[in-house]
Amino acid sequence: MHILLIGKTGQIGYELQTALKDLGRLTAWGREDLDLSQPDSIVERVLALQPDLIVNAAAYTAVDKAESEAELAMTINGDAPGQLASAAVQCGAGLIHYSTDYVFDGTNATRPYAEDDLPCPINAYGRSKLAGERAISLAGGAFLILRVCGVYGLRGKNFLLTMQDLAKQKKTLRIVNDQWGAPTWSRVIASATADTIRKIDTDKPAGFLEKLQKVSGVYHLSCAGKTNWFEFADSIFNLSGLDPERCPIPSADYPTPAKRPRHWMLDNEKIKKTFSIELDDWKSVLSACLKAQREGKKIPTFSDSEFTGSS
Repeated sequence: MHILLIGKTGQIGYELQTALKDLGRLTAWGREDLDLSQPDSIVERVLALQPDLIVNAAAYTAVDKAESEAELAMTINGDAPGQLASAAVQCGAGLIHYSTDYVFDGTNATRPYAEDDLPCPINAYGRSKLAGERAISLAGGAFLILRVCGVYGLRGKNFLLTMQDLAKQKKTLRIVNDQWGAPTWSRVIASATADTIRKIDTDKPAGFLEKLQKVSGVYHLSCAGKTNWFEFADSIFNLSGLDPERCPIPSADYPTPAKRPRHWMLDNEKIKKTFSIELDDWKSVLSACLKAQREGKKIPTFSDSEFTGSS
């Protein structure tokens, strides 16, 4: 099986380089190889490669900046995935794409969001990601859309690294405590993606596409449990040996250009039933992540031309 990974330098894409490498021939592209802000070039570029599976981990992820760059966010997150889906159909490939809990408005406080709940994004980023989901669905190919939430990791810009940096720079930190969900390490997302591919079948590309078609759709993929950003930060500090003074505050005291969903828990029952994929509780996963950080474990990047290579 020939897998094309798009977005190799992003939080999830970086981890996918290792998670996918044993599943077949892997080609990893970065922004220099395929610029999703120029979607008209996507189909021709992908058709020239003729992959069996496309894994798109590239996205516009600057949630606040998307409010002032809505057109660019829509191009990268909405238009480009549609072009990737079209390319996949034309070359007989499957497509795996990552979306977000931000397609929901976060008003549901009674239970986690299921895949068939009605999306209602409240910011430009969420609208662009929802547009990408719909474009992929309309293309008529074999696909998995994996909605993830609260993604963090050991590289790039994310809540974990930001809190660790701020704890060393500031005496007191004010952290929102009324936005609830389950933060998820990018490495377990990548690992679960690889497990999902294995469970479909990697031995026969033609058979893989047929099997993928039968299970095509949207799936939620997040850690188990529930927390808020203040509690998550508190765990980060405790597990990292940091002890800044911290003060819980409501969202109203920390206004941002983009509105955030208050409740972003995802129901993971569908992916568990379909693929037997189930992630651990957010706190145990955070502990494993910080253990890897302390031990200095890094995922190798590939210099071979086959692994040419964004976020």
